[in-house]
Amino acid sequence: MMSMQMSEANSVVKVAEWQQTYYASDSGIQSGATTVLDDESSTEYSGRIKYNGSTTTSTNTASATATTGREGDTAAGGIESPTDLDAQYSLTRAQRVRAAMFPETLVEGEAAMPVQSDPSQQSNVQRLAEPSQLLKTAIVHLINYQDDAELATRAVPELTKLLGDEDPVVVNKAAMIVNQLTRKEASRRVLVQSSAMVSAVVRAMTTAVDMETARCAASVLHSLSHQREGLLAIFKSGGIPALVRMLSSPVESVLFYSITTLHNLLLHQEGAKMAVRLADGLQRMVPLLKKSNPKFLAITTDCLQLLSYGNQESKLIILANGGPEGLVFITRNYNYEKLLWTTSRVLKVLSVCPSNKPAIVEAGGMQALGQHLTGSSQRLIQNCLWTLRNLSDAATKQEGLDGLLQILVTQLGSDDVNMLTCATGILSNLTCNNSRNKTLVTQYGGVEALIHAVLRAGEKEDVAEPAVCALRHLTSRHQDAELAQNAVRLHYGIPAVVKLLGQPHYWPVVKATVGLIRNLALCPANQAPLREAGAIPRLVNLLLKAHQDTQRHASSAQQTYQDGVRMEEIVEGCTGALHILARDPINRGEIASMQTIPLFVQLLYSYVENVKRVSAGVLCELALDKQSAELIDAEGASAPLMELLHSNNEGIATYAAAVLFRISEDKSSDYRKRVSVELTHSLFKHDPAAWEMAHAVPLEPTYLADEIDGSYPPYGYADLSLDSLPLDPDLHEPYIPDMTYDPRQVYPEPL
Repeated sequence: MMSMQMSEANSVVKVAEWQQTYYASDSGIQSGATTVLDDESSTEYSGRIKYNGSTTTSTNTASATATTGREGDTAAGGIESPTDLDAQYSLTRAQRVRAAMFPETLVEGEAAMPVQSDPSQQSNVQRLAEPSQLLKTAIVHLINYQDDAELATRAVPELTKLLGDEDPVVVNKAAMIVNQLTRKEASRRVLVQSSAMVSAVVRAMTTAVDMETARCAASVLHSLSHQREGLLAIFKSGGIPALVRMLSSPVESVLFYSITTLHNLLLHQEGAKMAVRLADGLQRMVPLLKKSNPKFLAITTDCLQLLSYGNQESKLIILANGGPEGLVFITRNYNYEKLLWTTSRVLKVLSVCPSNKPAIVEAGGMQALGQHLTGSSQRLIQNCLWTLRNLSDAATKQEGLDGLLQILVTQLGSDDVNMLTCATGILSNLTCNNSRNKTLVTQYGGVEALIHAVLRAGEKEDVAEPAVCALRHLTSRHQDAELAQNAVRLHYGIPAVVKLLGQPHYWPVVKATVGLIRNLALCPANQAPLREAGAIPRLVNLLLKAHQDTQRHASSAQQTYQDGVRMEEIVEGCTGALHILARDPINRGEIASMQTIPLFVQLLYSYVENVKRVSAGVLCELALDKQSAELIDAEGASAPLMELLHSNNEGIATYAAAVLFRISEDKSSDYRKRVSVELTHSLFKHDPAAWEMAHAVPLEPTYLADEIDGSYPPYGYADLSLDSLPLDPDLHEPYIPDMTYDPRQVYPEPL
């Protein structure tokens, strides 16, 4: 007995020590706290023993003691009450699992308390709670899905019949029920599989006498159009003509459902584009551009792009219905990025149409598109640039482009090849035959920026050609032309320009470069740098090669083309550049020393009038040197020159007279008299006083390239069928260097 009491006392002491060491919590050894559910209660645990400091009591008598203990602990130093801790641990594992996985079974107000000491860490039960809830939800959805499908299957035949009822009220109620069914996936799939149901909905929408029925039917078709099976069902049931008719509805919701459904059909249903065109969809869509809802307009403009791409008739219909004006208005007045992007895509497609292009320009398209070149949306900027580039050859006479020109000069510093290609192309066209734009670009630092673009372009002809063309325009026929000519030299551009004449020859770049060198040579300060850069031998070699090509094809009536450039143009350009370079005495001697005089004399027989003129011009300069004059005479130049005296081209006749006069200076007096009489009777018979002016050298007749700047060549290929291309809205066309200098040629149609 004594030993039992001592053992009991020792146990109490051990418990007390354990409490002090482990934060005043009962280990459970002495309290006997149960973790087994009592048979008498399914929700409450009975018979639990609480430890309140020195004695054990039942749960029902613990509250007063717990309150006393809590006060004592707080006064003693704020240690948490053993009662609270005991309450936490007495929540059994089964209860915590039930609270985590099936919280709906808990009694209202009851909550599972966490057992972990760190609230930021989840217990194992809590980690299992989320997947178990997902599994339970999936099972519930599966049960409901089956119920929805069975309900729809039973209801479809009756609803189909009711949709065809003669009573509008019955049709309205049936349409509302079908609309509700389409909100759930299972029933929607059942409806899609019933062609009779889809046809009934289309018919109900078409014949609806009240707007609510039309709205419900349009909503049904809109819901079905989100599935491929639904698109096919709508297409086969004649839904497209019905939806097109709904585009004239005064109800905004009907308009939205109709245009969105048509948009889904155009994107994903084969044959939908042609069906919409045949139903006069474009004629109904273009007037919708006057709406004010940006999201609605974004869908509408995308429909226009899908219908007009690769279809010239659609582009003309858009034009006839005032499409360009509406699209430009949107571009100018809205700031919703997606709408601006879809609108720019339509304008990009229309900008390759010869009929739409001037309409867009006249509506202020250049200025409107230019507003968005400094925004944050790269896809919008790129589309605007491509569109501006396509329009630019029709905008050479447009005013109010000062800001656009300045932005384009800034963008020449971009490392993006597409942006650089567009910016140089636009500048080339806008400076073509427009002296004001030339002056502005020069003042904005365009010459330096273009030279840097040429240097960075390297072998990229799609950047080099438009950049050189723009420089060619800037260096002639405006008040700051001489400033531009000097700027090329001062910014170390002459070596880079001359280098473009080297192998391998890309003839459009060569043609533009030859014209630029000719303009640069007009500035006396550039003559020596051009010679030092090796311009003369390169021009002579190009001239020989091009002339040989023309001679090989002389027997055929066809002209010689390489990369879309006629070799006669290269002959004319090289000879014209050498003509201006020959104004410098040192250059003149170098040109003559390269055995070029026989070639120039031969060119006097060319069937191309401009070639005759420039060859007579270079001979006129070379004849200033006595030795060269003798060589010209020795090559038999007198006969063709006498013939050219009768030319209707004043420049040709004047040059020929000057050359004849110079080569006759060392002849006998009889020869000079004979030449004088010939000149007087042929060239100056209507104006004898003009003879005195014939030898006023150096002569500077207007060079053809000064009269008309060559518009930067557009890029062309035939329209492609959109049905054969991937529908990638972000896809940009590759730059296709199909270079010709025909300004009537169209740019490539963008995707």
